[in-house]
Amino acid sequence: MSTKSRQYLFGTQIKMSAERAKEARKEADKLACEAWNCRMLGYKGPAQPSPTIGDAINAGYLYLEVRCLGCDTNQTVALDIVRRTKTTPVHELERYLRCKDCSVVRGYPYKRSALVALRPTKISASHPPSTWWPGER
Repeated sequence: MSTKSRQYLFGTQIKMSAERAKEARKEADKLACEAWNCRMLGYKGPAQPSPTIGDAINAGYLYLEVRCLGCDTNQTVALDIVRRTKTTPVHELERYLRCKDCSVVRGYPYKRSALVALRPTKISASHPPSTWWPGER
């Protein structure tokens, strides 16, 4: 006598549950990143706790927008090439970021930068830098 295997009986149900869990994690990561962006843009400052680098990448936010306080320019940093573990919170990256233009002018690494927000795309003409509050130019 033979019986049906557990894989045959429960395999589809297990795969569907895992797929739903993956989508729920992605949605939770997206909501956490959006909440952090709202706090950052609303309060104009470092909002802690922040999502981890892995959570931001999972949610589709592949870039971190940074403003240099020296030359007042906005730049984006790709999160998938940052040499930190994926469990590192995004707000801890602030101390490692340097402005290349200001560093060349001063002759030493210049580290005055402020995190602005997480972004799904790089800064371009069609995707301008984020504003701190409505009406800012």
